[in-house]
Amino acid sequence: MSYDVIVLGLGAMGSAAAYHLAARGVRVLGIEQFMPAHDHGSSHGGSRIIRQAYFESADYIPLVLRAYELWRKLERDAGARLLHVTGGMTLGSRHGELVRRTMAAAREHAIPFEVLEGAEIAERFPAVRPLTGDVAVVEPHAGYLLPEECIRAHLKMAERAGAELHFEERAIAWSGAGHGVEVRTSRGTYSAGHLVIAAGPWAESELAGVFPLRVTRQVMAWIQPRGGVTDFVPERFPVWLAEDPEGGAVTYGFPAIDGEGGGVKAAIHGSDVVCTPETIDREIHAADLKRIVERVKVRMPALDGEVLRAKTCMYTKTPDENFVIGSHPHVPNCTVACGFSGHGFKFSSVVGEVLADLAVRGKTDLPVGIFDPERFEGRD
Repeated sequence: MSYDVIVLGLGAMGSAAAYHLAARGVRVLGIEQFMPAHDHGSSHGGSRIIRQAYFESADYIPLVLRAYELWRKLERDAGARLLHVTGGMTLGSRHGELVRRTMAAAREHAIPFEVLEGAEIAERFPAVRPLTGDVAVVEPHAGYLLPEECIRAHLKMAERAGAELHFEERAIAWSGAGHGVEVRTSRGTYSAGHLVIAAGPWAESELAGVFPLRVTRQVMAWIQPRGGVTDFVPERFPVWLAEDPEGGAVTYGFPAIDGEGGGVKAAIHGSDVVCTPETIDREIHAADLKRIVERVKVRMPALDGEVLRAKTCMYTKTPDENFVIGSHPHVPNCTVACGFSGHGFKFSSVVGEVLADLAVRGKTDLPVGIFDPERFEGRD
C-alpha cells in the first residue's frame, strides 16, 4: 500500500506530526522502533517545563504561545490533562545572562512577569534561600507537561483520525524514489509521496550525518527534601531555572508533583558526555547524583537529601542550540525535525502542525526561519 506521508519516529515530534497530518485527511503511516511513549530516547521522565518568557530567543515566543493553544485543544479532544500551570521562576544575578535574556524576551512579546529581590523571594517561596544579588523573574503562565501522556494523546488522536501506526518496527533504510520515498523496515517496504523524519537521537544515523548533531547523556534525579515536601508542593513552589553563581551552567526543576513519596525532580541543563543511543551509559553513578545535589542545594538547601531515583535521557544538540525543521537539503520530498537541544518538548504540539504544513503545502505560515536546515550549508 502506498501512503501520502510516512512519519519515521513516533516520539514527541513524530506523534504530533502524525496527528496533524491525519486530522487533515492525509493517508499517514507512522513507524516507531519501540513501544509508545518509551524511555529509550529524550521524551520521558514524567515532566517537562513549559514557559513563555523564553531566554533562548524571543523568536520562540510566538511558537510557544501557539503550542499552549494546541496543548489545550489536545486536552479537550483526547480527554486528558496534560499541561499543569504552576508559575515559573528564573533565579540568578540581575546582571547574569539568564535573567537579562529572560526579561528582554518577555518585554519584547509583552509576556507578563514580575521581579522579586532578596527577602521577597524567600517570602514567596520558602524553599528558596537566595544568594546575595539574586533576583527571581516570576512568570504566571509557566508550568509543566506530562511527556508520556502527551505522546499517548497525540497517538490516540492520530489513530482516531485514521493514521496507521506501527510499533516495534525498526527502520533499516530509506531513499528518495522519483517523486516519492521508500522506507525499508524490519517488517517490510513502504512507499509514500513524502517522508517526515523525527527520529530524536537516532537522527544522526537516519540522516547520515547531513547536519552537525551532537548527542549527550543527561541525568535527572528525584530528591526527597530534608523536612518533607511541604514547601515544594505545586501550590507553593513553581517550575524553576537557576543560573550557576559562577555563570554558565543552568539547573532546573519542578515542584513535588507526586507528593511526599515522589520527591522533587531536578537536573542540570546540558552535558559534555557525548554518546549515541547505542553507547549511552544508562547506569546511574554516585558522581552523577553528587553533581546535581551540589548544584541545587546552593539555593534550595532542603534538596541536600536522599536521591530516591534517577534516570538518563539524551539531548540532540545543534551548534547554535536551535532546532532543525525543514526540507532535507538533498531530498526535497523529505522533511526533517531534529536537534531539539534539550528544550524542544514544550513545542512538540506546534512542531507537529509545522511538519504537517511542510509535508502537505511545502510551506508554513508559522515563524520557523530560525530553524532553517540550510543554515549549516558550507560548514566544515
